[in-house]
Amino acid sequence: MPFDGICVSAITHELNSALSGGRIVKIAQPEREEILMQIKTTDATHRLFINVSAGMPFLYLTEENKPSPMTAPPFCMVLRKHLQGGRILSVTQPGLERIVHITVEHLDEMGDLCRRTLVFELMGKHSNLILIDEKNVILDSLKHISALVSSVREVLPGRDYFIPETESKYDPMLIGDRLRNAFYEAMKKPESAYKRIYSSFTGISPFVAMELCNAVGCDGDRDVNDEEKERLFEAFFALMEDVKAAKFEPKILYENGRIREFSVAKITQNCESVRRFGTVSEMLSTYYSDKNKADVMRSKTADLRHQIQTLLERDYKKADLQKKQMQDAENREKYRINGELLNAYGYQIEDGVKQAEVFDYYENRNRIITLDPNKTVSENAVRFFDKYNKLKRTAGALEEQMKENEAEIEYLEGILTYISLAKTEDDLAQIKRELWERGFVKRLGNAYAVNGRGTKSGKGGKMPKAKPLHFRTKDGYEIYVGRNNLQNEEVTFEIATGNDWWFHAKGVPGAHVVVKCPFANQAEEWDMPDEIFELAGALALAYSKNKDMEKGDIDYLRKKNIKRPNGAAAGFVVYYTNYSLVAENRLDRYEFEEV
Repeated sequence: MPFDGICVSAITHELNSALSGGRIVKIAQPEREEILMQIKTTDATHRLFINVSAGMPFLYLTEENKPSPMTAPPFCMVLRKHLQGGRILSVTQPGLERIVHITVEHLDEMGDLCRRTLVFELMGKHSNLILIDEKNVILDSLKHISALVSSVREVLPGRDYFIPETESKYDPMLIGDRLRNAFYEAMKKPESAYKRIYSSFTGISPFVAMELCNAVGCDGDRDVNDEEKERLFEAFFALMEDVKAAKFEPKILYENGRIREFSVAKITQNCESVRRFGTVSEMLSTYYSDKNKADVMRSKTADLRHQIQTLLERDYKKADLQKKQMQDAENREKYRINGELLNAYGYQIEDGVKQAEVFDYYENRNRIITLDPNKTVSENAVRFFDKYNKLKRTAGALEEQMKENEAEIEYLEGILTYISLAKTEDDLAQIKRELWERGFVKRLGNAYAVNGRGTKSGKGGKMPKAKPLHFRTKDGYEIYVGRNNLQNEEVTFEIATGNDWWFHAKGVPGAHVVVKCPFANQAEEWDMPDEIFELAGALALAYSKNKDMEKGDIDYLRKKNIKRPNGAAAGFVVYYTNYSLVAENRLDRYEFEEV
């Protein structure tokens, strides 16, 4: 769910319980749109992390500290002046608005006790952090909004602070019949059921509105009958009662092994797996940390991915051209036959004619041959043989070029897969190192050498330290997963031994997955439970080009049957006999942990 009014209510309740009575001992502004506060209470020291970026506004408690700039920004200095050393009285939320009020008691310059309120507005691109005094006068804000930017209100020092009115929206925290009347009034709108809910009540997101519809078994995309309306109201009323009673269930929903959404409500959407958390802050920290890492990696790989895609498009065009040239070359036999027929029947044909009709003893029919009238019959025969030999040589060269081009396409498609699987900068550095060693850096530019460096000797700097993923099951089985060619090489030829089981997604680039059994004699063949085969297959699917598919074919066999051709590149293997299984992309079904 987005950071809607219900999620704000959950984090506000948590912050109020944890921070009320605590003193603000430190305020920092690590980034332009981030504030980090350190609050000391009687039993602990907390860090409150606030982010007001347009794409990802949030606040939660964290244990992580971030370095601050040498010179504090102006807004940070204002916060230190009015809040640092102050005592937090309360953390509240007006109604179910996406707004948090942090009220602080502080001594002013004259030593008099005064109150300041830090207002955090989580409103997408309009998110802001505003400091106001007891009379709701703005002292300063992180983002200054003038009348030229907004016709609704100005957010500038000296202006009165107020919450913009939400037109035609009801407060979902209404009591009893007032809430029922508001709900049924909302159901009269000419929209689908779930749109009526989120467009009529403050703080309700489309995600929650659709969840309410799913919870009572009605289609949120259409109108609902009277019975369904009553069930919807009962579910809506129960949800609001949970919010009032601060009954929240923080959790993250996963799909295809990746984060799909987070929620603090009891209702859950159909998904592969759910990870539950003890606090809302833990949930938000995990969600935004993982999302930030994914965004950072996507940003870091965007240029490289684009360059690889450009090379692939060129190779695809080259492949089409080579196929057309090969089709022309495959027609070369007609030139050889023309030459032989001219040699056989040349004595019957006069020089200088444009066409000659001869009997084709290969196909047992007459054939008309077009001639060059400026050449003799024998010269025309030589011309046909020359053209045949040229096309024969072309076909031989094309076969080699097509093999090389197909191999490059397969390799680059694999690189794209491994870029999408990269989780750390070291993973990405290994891919760059491999591209350097394969000679692609010259085509992509030296920026893609490891650490931005390359040498004439072909060395791209120190080998990155990224290691293959290592998992352990509850039964003690060790599973290793490579995420690029170099890691695949390590998994298969350094970690695995002869009788270990080896897995790979069928026919597509992906991870080499090896299962080792600590209980078996490695000199003898050993077997393992079906569940481990299924888990290894699921990992091979999840870390392959088919990672977004629900099911996929997986090849598996003993490592001793894996061969590496002479001179083959890292991670390239062949095998001739194997077993197959169909794996489901449902890693949540298995009990295992990363080591």
